[in-house]
Amino acid sequence: MLAIIDPWILSFSALMVLATIGMGFWAAGKAKSASDFFVAGRGVSVGWNASAISGEYLSAASFMGVAGMVMSSGYDALWYPVCYACGYLFLLLFIAGPLRRFGAYTIPDFAEGRFDSPLFRKIAVVFVLFIGCFYTMPQMKGAGTTLAYIFPGLPYWVGVVLVGAVITLNVAVGGMKGITLVQAFQYWAKMFAISVPVFVLMSVHGSYGRQLELNGKSTTPVAAATATAVAAPESGSGAVLRRELPAKAPADDAWLNPFGPLTTKAAKAAKLGAEESKPYALLYTYSLIIALVCGTAGLPHILVRFYTNPDGVAAKRTTMWVMILIGVFYVFPPVFGVMGRNLLPSLYEGTGSKGSDKVVLELPRVLAAAGEGLPWGSILSGITCAGAFAAFMSTFSGLLVSMTGALAHDVYGRILRPGSSPADRMRMFKWCAVLVGGVATLLGCFVEQLQINFMVGQAFAIAAASYFPLLFMSVWWRGMTMAGAATGMLSGGVSALLAVTLTNFSDLGWVPLAGFWSGHPLLRILCEQPAIWCVPLAILLMVVVSFMTSGSVPGDIRMKMLVLHAPEALGLKQEYIREHEGH
Repeated sequence: MLAIIDPWILSFSALMVLATIGMGFWAAGKAKSASDFFVAGRGVSVGWNASAISGEYLSAASFMGVAGMVMSSGYDALWYPVCYACGYLFLLLFIAGPLRRFGAYTIPDFAEGRFDSPLFRKIAVVFVLFIGCFYTMPQMKGAGTTLAYIFPGLPYWVGVVLVGAVITLNVAVGGMKGITLVQAFQYWAKMFAISVPVFVLMSVHGSYGRQLELNGKSTTPVAAATATAVAAPESGSGAVLRRELPAKAPADDAWLNPFGPLTTKAAKAAKLGAEESKPYALLYTYSLIIALVCGTAGLPHILVRFYTNPDGVAAKRTTMWVMILIGVFYVFPPVFGVMGRNLLPSLYEGTGSKGSDKVVLELPRVLAAAGEGLPWGSILSGITCAGAFAAFMSTFSGLLVSMTGALAHDVYGRILRPGSSPADRMRMFKWCAVLVGGVATLLGCFVEQLQINFMVGQAFAIAAASYFPLLFMSVWWRGMTMAGAATGMLSGGVSALLAVTLTNFSDLGWVPLAGFWSGHPLLRILCEQPAIWCVPLAILLMVVVSFMTSGSVPGDIRMKMLVLHAPEALGLKQEYIREHEGH
């Protein structure tokens, strides 16, 4: 196996891992207090925090999954990058500033403080863990896929275990302060790794527009005999060709259709015609949009980063810059998907870690025959592999901090041992990081056959049906009661959780439901993409139950709403967690 390892790919990937570990240990030396571990001392500047949030948010789904899904499904997969970015508009307008002004450490802190209910903290903690577990699985899929590509023949699960161990170590030693610098660096590393290979590929194999045009013409695909001409077109010829598409690849008309293979798969399994499939595809699309936009505004590991800003104004400015940074990034992954369809159609025949999810890693190697001298294909492939490491490592780090903080601060420090010292909570943070990292790594070993973006979309659906309604309604409606908030959050979140779990178990072959889904395409869509009914259900129950229990609205609700919405200049801001300030 060692003889066929590409030294360039291995070198770039190793440099990224070593840089991540080195910066993590260096920053960890500056993490001295519980405030540093949980919220980085609340002193992260707008620029650093925007880069760190972008680095954390641009996960394996963004770096690898978007390109893989565009390649496999086509036009209708573009909803993913569009809605990933649009979700921050919701955060900017409705949540970021008020959430920071409340001054907590975690979202369960906010839940308890807003409703004066220790019970609600326990409910909120459970959803931090559920959402985090669902979101770590696609990161581990990215890790296993990348390691299997770097080391041909390496079992998928070995890559998952190796990366899980490295990230768990980084989080355990440095907490939030330790990973902030790392995540900020990793955003720019990912930006470089996704953009430079695209420009080189387009300069050799034709622009994005010319590559896309090949799919809109009813010409016969290039025969396999001309495949070498695709890999190395004649200098100055201007020819843009593509290799023969295998039987598993979607046809051009389906790939270019806004209601393509992604949104119509349930209807096709039921053997419905094109016109009959459109209502189902439209329902799938609307539900996916709701899940991604609202889910972004309900991800605990993203929301907790706003507590690291000095104040609410800084939190809103950070959100604006995040929208810009991730918007620029999302221009590039779809280009990989389009070019991969033309130049690497063999990936359509792969499954699991060998399928289209690795197009970003594999595509630059078509440049290997483009000229003599340095092996530019391997070098650029090494750069994209390093970017993939930055992607799943930065996101997994943030998820681990979020889940570990929920256990160490909320469960241990607030529920089990309220009198524990900051040193006790810091020590528990380290142990919880090891525990959560181990569980996440174990879960990641079982999801090789699921697409990265598909799993992330389901995590977003759970967040959209639980935390988004809680935060949006709690911040903007003073009439919300604890009973209403808990009922809505539990009903929406648990419903989404059960629905997506059922479809995952079915897709993995653990539950034999293929025949049932083919006969009930509507139910398949509502389970696979449950946001369209779970989010309204959660909000409706919050309103109805709050009206029924209106007598239990917190007595100091007016002051709490002032704290959430009044400008800091008025002097009304009150840090909900004060115990570690000054330490």
